[in-house]
Amino acid sequence: MISTSHAPPDIGPVADTLISIIDDDDSLRTALVGLVRSLGYRASGFTNAEDFLAGDGATTSAAIVTDIQMPGLSGIELKERLNANGHGAPVIMITARSEPGLEERALASGALCVLKKPFAAEALIRCLERALVK
Repeated sequence: MISTSHAPPDIGPVADTLISIIDDDDSLRTALVGLVRSLGYRASGFTNAEDFLAGDGATTSAAIVTDIQMPGLSGIELKERLNANGHGAPVIMITARSEPGLEERALASGALCVLKKPFAAEALIRCLERALVK
């Protein structure tokens, strides 16, 4: 069961805080959007990095949660593109993959957290708290 008894971190008006979720797995993306909304934040879900970049998410998101391995741009490539364009929203990366060096590459790109699927909701909540504290 997902616990939502956490007080949101001190980030100002929580309802105005947008968290973007990017994952090609429909069920996980839907679950993560629901979790984020249950914490009181706004959440938008995207099936891939290209759809996210086509909108205004890069400039309006307070934090981004992205899968690493997706069709098209990977989560690491997305973070590199955000860096190159001066978008500094914290990025939390999630993955089911375990090849050597993947977590190191994700962290080197600037990811705040890297979570291995399956992960506990509490782990994501802790990463979001780190990402959103002023």
